[in-house]
Amino acid sequence: MLLVQAKTIDSIDVTRIDVEVYVRHIWPIVLLGLFFSFGCNPASEPGVIVAGDSTGVTSDSPPVTYPYGIVATCGMVKDIVREVAGDKAEVKGLMGEGVDPHLYKPTRNDVKQLMGADVVFYSGLSLEGRMADNFTSLARNGKPVYPITEEIDPDFLREPPEFLGHFDPHVWMDVSAWSECVAFIAKALGEYDTANADFYITNAVAYREELSKLDAYAKQSIATIPENRRVLITAHDAFGYFARAYKIEVRSVQGLSTESQAAVRDINNLVEFIVEKKIPSIFVESSVSEKNVRSIIEGAGQQGWEVKIGGELFSDAMGSPDSYEGTYIGMMDHNVTVITRALGGEAPESGLNGKLHP
Repeated sequence: MLLVQAKTIDSIDVTRIDVEVYVRHIWPIVLLGLFFSFGCNPASEPGVIVAGDSTGVTSDSPPVTYPYGIVATCGMVKDIVREVAGDKAEVKGLMGEGVDPHLYKPTRNDVKQLMGADVVFYSGLSLEGRMADNFTSLARNGKPVYPITEEIDPDFLREPPEFLGHFDPHVWMDVSAWSECVAFIAKALGEYDTANADFYITNAVAYREELSKLDAYAKQSIATIPENRRVLITAHDAFGYFARAYKIEVRSVQGLSTESQAAVRDINNLVEFIVEKKIPSIFVESSVSEKNVRSIIEGAGQQGWEVKIGGELFSDAMGSPDSYEGTYIGMMDHNVTVITRALGGEAPESGLNGKLHP
């Protein structure tokens, strides 16, 4: 079960409310709802966020000048922070196209950017595992540091046994769950820059409307795949939340982290499964080596079954900068559309918003 703050702003249809009435009467209720819902963590204290990976200390000092500086880690975090921050902040990301956050180790320049930022956002749940010490150090020195998955209900999170007691960090694969993080970002920025708290909530409301449309598109599209072909096979286990949200079985060569190694036994078992079920397509990922996927295709071929690469999916990184696929919405639109079409379902070639490139 996800946190209630999502319902606070989902329940408001901004387009149908007179602007003056909305600002004067409804907006204060929305603000109170957000602050009370986010403040319900009994482990929290005023000005402190108790994080799963580190502790983020909020700032009591508002920005001196605009735009102030925000540094985010992976592209999925950077994009939704940018949507909420608008023109009040300049948002920079550390990890570019095709970069694997599981393996990412910050450079000297990254550390410099983190230290110079006014606010830092990261995903959390050990996704950026090699950066944990950096986040802790920044927080101890008074830097506002926020893991955006911090307030997702632990009962919602996946905890696969093969991940040794850790939660699955790939929350963005469920659009509705990632939308929860948008609400958290609005709250965090409102704490840092109180003068523009309403501005951040307005942006969050508008953006979450777009995410709601994307979530509905994913559900409708995946449902058109014939049931006997509704199996997604990928390079590593990044699609668990996707599978649960959109009702599709997922099998992967590697575990949750790309630091894990695929055993020969696992590859052979997956080959047997593909041949038995006559799975038509397997998918590579933009941030993961194709080596294991190629081995599976070769193994299936030796048993007389041709399985093709259905396309390249974005798992732990988005597409190229300044492209539609380089946004969170574009990334997920691409994934849903490619998966649906490759497995025999119905989805427009250009995707939900008509912006995908063939």
